[in-house]
Amino acid sequence: MINLNHLRVFYQAARHQNFSLAAKSLYITQPAVSAQIKLFEESFNLKLFKKRGRKVYLTDEGQALFEYARKIFEYEREIEDAIEDMKELKRGILRLGTTKTYARYFMPFLISKFREAYPHIKIYLDEGSSLDMTNSLLEFSNELAIIAKIEDNADICFLPFSHEELIVVLPPHHTLAHKKAVSISELAEEPVIMKEKGSGTRKLVGDLFRREDLIPDILMETSNTEFIKELVQRGDGIAFLVKETVIRELMEKKLAAVPIKDAGAFLDVNIAYLKNQHLSPPAQAFLNMLLKITQEEGPDLGIRNIMADMLAHWK
Repeated sequence: MINLNHLRVFYQAARHQNFSLAAKSLYITQPAVSAQIKLFEESFNLKLFKKRGRKVYLTDEGQALFEYARKIFEYEREIEDAIEDMKELKRGILRLGTTKTYARYFMPFLISKFREAYPHIKIYLDEGSSLDMTNSLLEFSNELAIIAKIEDNADICFLPFSHEELIVVLPPHHTLAHKKAVSISELAEEPVIMKEKGSGTRKLVGDLFRREDLIPDILMETSNTEFIKELVQRGDGIAFLVKETVIRELMEKKLAAVPIKDAGAFLDVNIAYLKNQHLSPPAQAFLNMLLKITQEEGPDLGIRNIMADMLAHWK
């Protein structure tokens, strides 16, 4: 097996064609260079240098080995440069997980702000239910996730990020649309187009019905928020959605919303990552950005208000 220290000494001696210059470049003595070259030659039973006076010349075998060694140490310099670039966030990969709602409505803003600071970081954004994204952290598929907390997990750190209001969404002509507020018992009689199992919205809605010992009449379930809004507009059922995802439809009166009696429904969105696991420099930088947002704006705000405040500060 090749001794890389010996190979490095050989490479410098061959490059300079002088043992003294090689010693200076390696910060060792000239006798140490001579001794290591001798050991290197003896270990492979090859003569690598010829000497004439103070100058040394490569043998044919030495020249052939030098070409290989040159490639190795050129790669070493490239590796050192790559490591430095990674430390300085001039290159690297950021693996994020989030829900489909956040991916569509809010992540473009957050990612754009991150890329302004770190334009050379490649970003992979994974989408799924909050439970799926929690599992993606445990499986090391993602380093960070912005999700609802579905269940406690001793291996995951959850930090509050935003507070999203959940509303009942109905077609404008629905009989309940004109009420000031509706009870869970009234909603139990309506067909519900429900978010998928494992989502934070699904868990929150389920908790609301369980507190009243009621079961929602689930017409269908899907992870596609746009599809849910389309079905509600057509009058196929009602839905529970994060308010910020239907602002445009409410303003255009394509959908209506009504509050729930005696039940403030708010979805707590968290920054999640594995405890006791080192974060890559890109993941740590993104986490720092999110933490700065929560420190300045506070997690009690919804994401739209957070973004508005951030934009006002940056302007």
